[in-house]
Amino acid sequence: MRKRIAVLDDYQGLALKLADWGVLGEHAEVQVFTDTPATNAALIERLQPFEVIVAMRERTRFGRALLEALPRLELIASTGLRNATIDQAACAERGIVLCGARGARSGLGGTAETAWTHVLALRKHLLASHAALQAGHWQPQLAQPLMGKTLGLVGLGNIGQQMARIGQAFGMDVIAWSPNLTPDRAQAAGVRCVSKHALLEGADVLSLHLVLAPATVNVLDAADLALMKPSAILVNTSRAELVNEQALLQALQSGRLAGAGLDVFWQEPLPVTHPLLALDNVVLTPHLGYATEDNMAAFYRNVIANIQAWMAGQTPTPLAAS
Repeated sequence: MRKRIAVLDDYQGLALKLADWGVLGEHAEVQVFTDTPATNAALIERLQPFEVIVAMRERTRFGRALLEALPRLELIASTGLRNATIDQAACAERGIVLCGARGARSGLGGTAETAWTHVLALRKHLLASHAALQAGHWQPQLAQPLMGKTLGLVGLGNIGQQMARIGQAFGMDVIAWSPNLTPDRAQAAGVRCVSKHALLEGADVLSLHLVLAPATVNVLDAADLALMKPSAILVNTSRAELVNEQALLQALQSGRLAGAGLDVFWQEPLPVTHPLLALDNVVLTPHLGYATEDNMAAFYRNVIANIQAWMAGQTPTPLAAS
């Protein structure tokens, strides 16, 4: 029986070009969507005809109510090996198979590169300088150095360790904290393990690199942000929910925090009415950390392999438990 496959949130319209969906054969019908419906009702109407949904990372939330409104759904093939926006218990109850797809080896590097792009743009005032030149003004603000400053990392996994190496190359002192970080692990990465309090007080640049889990939601709240230097910047290329949204907005609006570089948001795509877009002390990018051509091509190739395995009665690559 032919399976209808919905490929979601392909904003660049590249999904069919980056991988060969034809290998799924005549038993599959693939439809690509390049936008995200504005309401849950519209999303349900769009997805009801499909047996298979290809989810692009965590762009679309699959909560219990949505899953219960999709009686034909048999498989969710997510890009990435984790997807915290899928209600896995509800899927298990309904017999919906979940699988995850690896990206390219360069994928993690892309996130670290994006984080450093934000750091440099904020410390060197790139956006303000560009706008000033367009308006005929010269040197509107002085640039801030990184050498001799302190890089604070919330999380020291693969991406955190890449951040540390680059920070050290800039001549920065690198400190780190996470709920499970040990001094031995930090020392192995050439980083000092400190308390959360010391991290927040000491960092000139604070960069977040934690996995989103119930224990890490709002790991930075208003009290935490109040500990930071007024001259400090916060960069988040991990998950928006690690930081309390209202607390961060208030810190930026009041000038309590010098700036923020954000590649992830509490609602994606970011609404044009969001108050972040009215601020001049932020650098915002539309979740580009992992969105490189190499990474997306690998995602789609591995999604297709998972769908092939599932259609053949085999077990696809499982999605990590959330």
